[in-house]
Amino acid sequence: MTPAWAIGLMTGTVLDGNIDVAAIRTDGETVSEFGVWRLEPYPGDLKPLLQETVAAARAWGFSGAEPALFARAEARVTQAQSDAVATVLRDAGLRPTDIAVIGFHGQTVLHRPPTADGPGRTRQLGNGAEMAARLGIPVVDDFRSADMRAGGQGAPLSAIYHAALLERIGAGDDTAVVNLGGVANLTWVDSAGTPHAFDTGPANAPVNDWIAAHGLGDMDRDGTCARAGTVDEARLAQALTHPFFAAAYPKSLDRNDFTSDLARGLTVADGAATLTAFSAAAVGAGLDRLPKRPSRLIVAGGGRRNPQMLAELAARTGAEIRTAEDVGWRGDAIEAECFAFLAMRTLRGLPISFPLTTGVSAPLTGGVAHAAPPAA
Repeated sequence: MTPAWAIGLMTGTVLDGNIDVAAIRTDGETVSEFGVWRLEPYPGDLKPLLQETVAAARAWGFSGAEPALFARAEARVTQAQSDAVATVLRDAGLRPTDIAVIGFHGQTVLHRPPTADGPGRTRQLGNGAEMAARLGIPVVDDFRSADMRAGGQGAPLSAIYHAALLERIGAGDDTAVVNLGGVANLTWVDSAGTPHAFDTGPANAPVNDWIAAHGLGDMDRDGTCARAGTVDEARLAQALTHPFFAAAYPKSLDRNDFTSDLARGLTVADGAATLTAFSAAAVGAGLDRLPKRPSRLIVAGGGRRNPQMLAELAARTGAEIRTAEDVGWRGDAIEAECFAFLAMRTLRGLPISFPLTTGVSAPLTGGVAHAAPPAA
């Protein structure tokens, strides 16, 4: 297949109020060119609505009918993200016909991995059919549900895209990718070319919530608060005894599986330091699960902008730490690029999840494609 332009959309579980919009030229197997990338803000009143919706989702817990709030929030998410794509296309001088597909991840409000009692469930807000109608471009959404119906974790789905990026720079099995979003996930490709991936633990979400709870903003910008504090090593050691860290992969997490409660009773600075160290140490525990321990980590996601997080990552993993930009990637765009890549794979019927990434029994296709309506 000749590579074509695809656009990916991502809004993270940290609820930072932004929409990542990124274009790549791809055939769903390789990346031939990076295109426009933008961070588009949500309308000012949408972030509080999403925060309210996430709280409602947590209380709902997949028990009974969905909260009525979901429908309103889903319509607003779809409209806002459609408007973001339209703005980016206009500013880049692109037409809808220039784009083969949009990968619309949607806004995750609840994710429950499978248990011994049955399959997991996941809910992302977003209506792909409505977006396709608004923009006149094919859209793929609902990337996780098929995997979870088949007994998979539903996450992480980034492994096959990370593998393509690693191949692009000629990286070997001494290198892994760590994405630090609300949750941290790890991708490693073995010498046979098989991707291994799993969530390692929390990343930015607990420390962001800790800072916000103390009225100090939305995040520990530049790790300033954590750097001023002291890690409570006893609490950290106890936290790392949680069964999740010793469990074999594949495994995945919801944003709220690990919270800022670990820091309760500490000073603001010591709490930030301890939560930051916990996220880094959890990555180290994840590396211990791999058949071969990588000696180099390429860090993507918002956490790579936190120098204290990177310092803790180096100290608690013993690995060489490189940022996405160090190797020529666009660190803030990778998650959105991933869903452009996955959307193209969906159109081609290629698998997007694998036994050693989500736990499905065999490579599995996923995503739901929505055709653009016929031109008037």
